[in-house]
Amino acid sequence: MMKRILSLLCFVLLVTFAHGQAKYVFYFIGDGMGINHVNGTEMYRSSLDDGKIGRSPLLFTQFPATGVAYTFSATNPVTDSAAAGTALATGVKTYNGAIGVDEDKNPIHSVAHYAKQAGKKVGVATSVSVDHATPAAFYAHQPSRSMYYEIANDITKSNFDFFAGSGFLKPDQTFEKKDAPSIYPIFAEAGYTLARGLDEFGEKSSKAKRMILIQEEDADPSSLPYAIDRDDDDLTLAQITESAIDFLMKDNKKGFFLMVEGGKIDWSSHSNDALTTFEEIIDMDQAIQVAYDFYKKHPKETLIVVTADHETGGLSLGNNRYQMNLQALKYQQKSADVLSNKMVELRKEKDNHVSWNDMKQLLGEELGFWNETPISWEQEKILRDEFEKSFVKNKVKYEENLYARNEPLAARAKEIMNQIAMVNWAHGSHTAGYVPVYAVGAGSQLFNGVMDNTDIPKKIIQSAKY
Repeated sequence: MMKRILSLLCFVLLVTFAHGQAKYVFYFIGDGMGINHVNGTEMYRSSLDDGKIGRSPLLFTQFPATGVAYTFSATNPVTDSAAAGTALATGVKTYNGAIGVDEDKNPIHSVAHYAKQAGKKVGVATSVSVDHATPAAFYAHQPSRSMYYEIANDITKSNFDFFAGSGFLKPDQTFEKKDAPSIYPIFAEAGYTLARGLDEFGEKSSKAKRMILIQEEDADPSSLPYAIDRDDDDLTLAQITESAIDFLMKDNKKGFFLMVEGGKIDWSSHSNDALTTFEEIIDMDQAIQVAYDFYKKHPKETLIVVTADHETGGLSLGNNRYQMNLQALKYQQKSADVLSNKMVELRKEKDNHVSWNDMKQLLGEELGFWNETPISWEQEKILRDEFEKSFVKNKVKYEENLYARNEPLAARAKEIMNQIAMVNWAHGSHTAGYVPVYAVGAGSQLFNGVMDNTDIPKKIIQSAKY
């Protein structure tokens, strides 16, 4: 009996030693990224090889540990990003809209706070604004996700080392819409060095004790551009991840915790824009590649976890003929938002006298309609009817979702593209579907199987021994 107990203890010690302790933790969150979002992305990538049926795997789907997570909040079967972000950050369910507080609005510590208490350096990064729901859940404690100024102020109380994103939504206005002192001097007083763009980051980071990296001053503070719309000089999530590693590794022997959010997967899913969504997931995969390159240098001490806060859009793949045509998506040049903007520009250019031929040319250039992709008579009628209503009769009713306001004809064109690709969306909001979980590295074995979203930060804490 004693021999069996000793053998069992030796086995446990060997397993513990083999998996190691996570000195460096990467926590990637794809906002709105459901299981079909990932599956669709991989099948789209495969289709680019002459329409090949199958999957071209993303890096993170090849991680050895895989699972799925429930996402409901304490008050709703379908969560919002604030409650889900708080669950993923703190391990506690709360009400929709809450940032880092429980149902009674009491502050609760996040895994990032525990990492800091354990002597680790801490970073929080995103492709949207730094004061948005998911990143905020890791450092702020506010009763409402809409309290952007108050959330930004909580950065100074967190004592975290690195923040990055597109910018700040309300840098000088409180939740009550009252003018307030600019947040930027408050950051400076708290010891944070602000860098606008990578050039400034390169100039300032070596001497900075704490850092905030955002886009250059003339950029949209609400988000980085969609990957499909990006210009060469735009800041990317991969660059942010690389900058975070460089900064957090500076004079650091104790390790770090870094949360990185792919925030616009959710935005394009609210818009039911399939290709833009797939490209956002590919973009986050490229940021994960940066972390994975780090992991390969420190394999026994690094943990990478990838998951999502909820599914957005109710994405389904295929039609009643058991078919898809994802290859057609490759002819889409830009996001539906940019297509809408181009329609607005065409109105101005033609002084509100846009012809159907003008519009057909634009849709052909931007989506491949008629030129590369056949359009049925019924589909052309939908486009033509909307054109007559919006551009001839000038009865324009913009279509709005949570993050976009589009020309109605751009919305119809997007719907036709989904029909052609045979991609379907239930609606433009969140669902209660499972979200995927992937992990590699020290402690990754804990992330196999079915779990609640609140289990994920607890497993990270266990792996890192915070």
